[in-house]
Amino acid sequence: MLARSVDILGDLIAFPTVSTDNNLAMIAYLQDRLSAAGARCMVLGDETGTKANLVARLGPDAPGGIMLSGHTDVVPVADQDWATDPFAMVERDGLLYGRGSCDMKGFIAATVALAEGLQGVALTRPLMLAFTHDEETGCLGARRLVRALEGEGIVPEIAIIGEPTEMRIIEGHKGCFEYTTRFTGLEGHGSAPDAGVNAAEYAVRYVGKLLELREALKPRAPATSRFDPPWTTINVGRIAGGVAQNVIAGKAEVDWEMRPVQTADAEFVKTALADYVRDRLLPAMQAVHPGSAIEMETLGEVAGLEPMDENAARDLVAELTGANGTDLVAFGTEAGLFQALGAQVVVCGPGSIAQAHKPDEFVSLDQMGQCCAMLDRLARRLGA
Repeated sequence: MLARSVDILGDLIAFPTVSTDNNLAMIAYLQDRLSAAGARCMVLGDETGTKANLVARLGPDAPGGIMLSGHTDVVPVADQDWATDPFAMVERDGLLYGRGSCDMKGFIAATVALAEGLQGVALTRPLMLAFTHDEETGCLGARRLVRALEGEGIVPEIAIIGEPTEMRIIEGHKGCFEYTTRFTGLEGHGSAPDAGVNAAEYAVRYVGKLLELREALKPRAPATSRFDPPWTTINVGRIAGGVAQNVIAGKAEVDWEMRPVQTADAEFVKTALADYVRDRLLPAMQAVHPGSAIEMETLGEVAGLEPMDENAARDLVAELTGANGTDLVAFGTEAGLFQALGAQVVVCGPGSIAQAHKPDEFVSLDQMGQCCAMLDRLARRLGA
């Protein structure tokens, strides 16, 4: 299975499925291979016609079963210093380099190899492979997929999300809430700054408030929090605005996120920001130019994965891997969406999150081997 997985991974890396671009060619490739393996495939396109999810089902057409899930999109490579072509897999010193190698095409490749190895085997339980689009930009595909599965009455009993965890069993993670806040001011000549409304300056003040709230969140961490760090975090990812040094900036944007450990923290942040905009920033802007505006767009608010006392997915993966412990992580996944659907969920996959989103991203052959060993044991259980 490992050799086949590596070959498939090379094919998957060659599809440049950056979230801003389409993933249809990769979905078609996966559909072709899985259909040839006997899977019943369903492609769920989005409203733009440029993105799609894929659901492939093997085994009996019955309720429950096991779902293996991964996202097809990858983060951009622009402005990253790669030693090799990021969309051509390179094997060196036991490492497989390429964008998406660990996040998370390595896991997808292994699941396809699993399905091909099950061809002709009479499975005792349903097995579902689910591949989504736009996880990196708000879990948009998974949200659409969950609605579709619910509508079709296809709810897996167990879901394994193959994000890079170094094959550790992850039973909980924080939520991931992403936003873009846009500022509209009034352009003018830089020699008379008081005659305009500088959107960039108000964006900076807004960022200052975000940083203030980031500190205020630290003492709010629950005493029982097992996360690292234990509190809700805020990150400012991008600030953009203006056109030239001598022009008052008429437009600005701030991309930011928070990762709540509890719902109350998210409400605390959003309420504080709304009050600050309403009472401080917007009146100051509109006193100069009534047409000034501040608008916050919600890109995605994805719930965290809540650790559960009883979790069949955790117990199954522990049995398959031999692991005798579980962890929590700070990064987000689609797992919470599938938990809300009614599945019991864990996150477990090859590679390290430390390699994700970086230049020269890689997954090791050792990690791929461990993943294939886990799936091979799963295959034996399903075919028993």
